[in-house]
Amino acid sequence: MTRPWTIALVQARPLTGSDRLDKLADDLREILTAHPDVQMVVFPEVHLLGEKEGEDDPWTYFARVAEPLDGPLAAALGRLAADAGVWLVPGSIAERGADGRIFNTALVYDPQGRLVSSYRKVFPWRPHEPWASGSGFTVFDVPGAGRMGINICYDSWFPESTRQIAWQGAEVVLNIVKTTTPDREQELVLARANAIVNQVFYLSVNAAGPPGRGRSVYVGPEGEILAQLPDDAPGVTRLVLDLDRVSEVRARGTAGVNRPWRQLHADDDPIELPAYGGRMAQDRWQLHDSDPEDHR
Repeated sequence: MTRPWTIALVQARPLTGSDRLDKLADDLREILTAHPDVQMVVFPEVHLLGEKEGEDDPWTYFARVAEPLDGPLAAALGRLAADAGVWLVPGSIAERGADGRIFNTALVYDPQGRLVSSYRKVFPWRPHEPWASGSGFTVFDVPGAGRMGINICYDSWFPESTRQIAWQGAEVVLNIVKTTTPDREQELVLARANAIVNQVFYLSVNAAGPPGRGRSVYVGPEGEILAQLPDDAPGVTRLVLDLDRVSEVRARGTAGVNRPWRQLHADDDPIELPAYGGRMAQDRWQLHDSDPEDHR
């Protein structure tokens, strides 16, 4: 194991109250006391936005608390990462963009407290979520370990999301989630599928209950379950990832046989992929034959 990475994945209830940053700092200290070798700590989607649960209109709450990435919340989170001396993914925040739109944005801080990556959720859970949609996928490099990326909850239902992150070189995909609905069962299947078809580590950390459904699942590059929490109770999972496993699986094939990243030969004809006409946009995002009445 030449590229080990020790990570703590936190299935936790969303934080509430004016002291939620203090609570996050306390949680970090507790995790690092129990696991002093941890290099990265990851919390679920919208972990700092628990006050939303008491609001009749969540959008009013998001609009009230949204901040730009150079605002005081992002700065405070950077200080927490630096004080703890770890890579920190504090979940996602309500980010106010320069044009006033509000995004569900995941943040990544290095142990010096620098914001090294931010990702706006590309696929909000529509029609149920009010977020504006992000328009691109991001990855970040961890010196001495490898390249990683993030997607958020409903992104996992769109295979393009994980494929783009893997295409950009990510070996680990952090899937931060706040699923409160019965479809967590399907998301467990998607976590394994996304790992298998992209040959990546796929780490899906969900919020604890209430309101989350929990059942966080952490999957290796052949689709093997590395760890899974069985219910919605809070819990911390410490894993040591061997990032060389990704290189090995891609070289020898999943189950020793399948090498999708080496599918094409030099003399193969290019394969046209016309599904989105080169880009995904509202006027192109529809099935070729989408009327169920035609299939009766």
